[in-house]
Amino acid sequence: MNVHTPEIDRFPSRDDAERALQLLRDWAQSASDTEITDLDPQIGQLRQGNAVANYPALARAYPEDFAVDEAYKASMPDLQNGPSSLIRGAQQLIQHVGISNFRLPIRFHTRDNGDLTLETSVTGTVSLEAEKKGINMSRIMRTFYKRAEERFSFEVIEQTLDAYKEDLESFDARIQMRFSFPMKVKSLRSGLEGFQYYDIALEVVDANGVRKKIMHLDYIYSSTCPCSLELSEHARQVRSQLATPHSQRSVARVSVELDCDADCLWFEDLIELCRDAVPTETQVMVKREDEQAFAELNAANPIFVEDAARSFCLQLQADERIKDFRVIASHQESLHSHDAVSILTEGETFSSDSLDPKLFNTLFHIG
Repeated sequence: MNVHTPEIDRFPSRDDAERALQLLRDWAQSASDTEITDLDPQIGQLRQGNAVANYPALARAYPEDFAVDEAYKASMPDLQNGPSSLIRGAQQLIQHVGISNFRLPIRFHTRDNGDLTLETSVTGTVSLEAEKKGINMSRIMRTFYKRAEERFSFEVIEQTLDAYKEDLESFDARIQMRFSFPMKVKSLRSGLEGFQYYDIALEVVDANGVRKKIMHLDYIYSSTCPCSLELSEHARQVRSQLATPHSQRSVARVSVELDCDADCLWFEDLIELCRDAVPTETQVMVKREDEQAFAELNAANPIFVEDAARSFCLQLQADERIKDFRVIASHQESLHSHDAVSILTEGETFSSDSLDPKLFNTLFHIG
C-alpha cells in the first residue's frame, strides 16, 4: 500500500520559496568559493558583495579580430568523432545519416547542347557504423561545393559520392538532387509556346558495393474516366440529355534505374516517353482552338489509373537505356471524394512490401 502525504504532493507556496531563499543566503555567507561554484555559480549572487573569486569574468563583446590558428582548432572539442562510449541509445548501424535540402545553383546540360543553371535541393547521406558516434555533417556540403561549379552529370555526382565516402570513412552513401526543369512545349493548335516545368530528381545510390543511377520524374496529365465517357454518350443518344464525362488532373511519379552501359537518357527523353504513353499532358498556353483540341484529345484517350500505369510501363520496357522502374499514378478524382491510385514496379530496385503512409499525399500537383 502506498501512502501519500498532502505535504509531499502540494505545489510550493511563495512562503516556502522565501524560506528556501533565506536558507541559501545563509549557506552562501559561510560556504567557500569552490563549494558555491560546484553547486551553482549563480548562488554567488546571493552573497553580500556578490563576489566569487574562482568564477571567471567572461567577455561579453564579440571578438571581431580573433583569428583561429591550427593549434586552436586542434584544441576544440569534436563530440561527433568521440569514442563509442558517448553513443546514446542502441549501438547499432545507421543506414543513412546526413543532410537534406541544402540548396545551391547547379549547371545542367540539356539534350540540345545548351546549359541551364537551376536552383537545386541536395540530400546527401552516408552509412554510420555501429561503433562510431556520428559524422561531421558540414563535410557533405563542403565536398559538394568543391564540384558545384562544374556542369553536373551523373559522372560528377559519382565523383562527389566517392569523395565524401572517403572523407567520412563510410561504406554506403547516397546523393539525391531535386530541381524543376523547364522545357518549352507547343500548344495543340494555335502554335503558341510556353514553359512546362517538370519536377525531376537525380539519385546515385552506393550500397553493398553496388552503384545505381536513378532518375525520378513527376509527369502531370489529364485523365478522362472511360466509364463516365460512355455513360455521358449513352445519355446523349438514348435520352438526348447533355452530359459531360468527368476528368481530373493526375500525377505519375516515374522512377527509372539507368543502364550505365547504354546511351544517355536525357531529361527530355524521359518526358517524351511519358508523353507517348499518356498524351493528355496538361497545357501551358491555351487559346480557344487549343481548349477544344484538348477536349478532343481527352476523348480520344480515356484512361483509368490502371491503364495509365500499364501505358507508362509499356514505353519504359521498350527503352534499352532503362533497367528497373516504378510507376506511381494518382488520379485526383473530380467525381469521388477520394483518389484512384496504382503502383507498378519492375525489378528489385523499387520493390517494397511497405509504403510510406504519406506517399500519395506528395503526388498533389500545385500549379
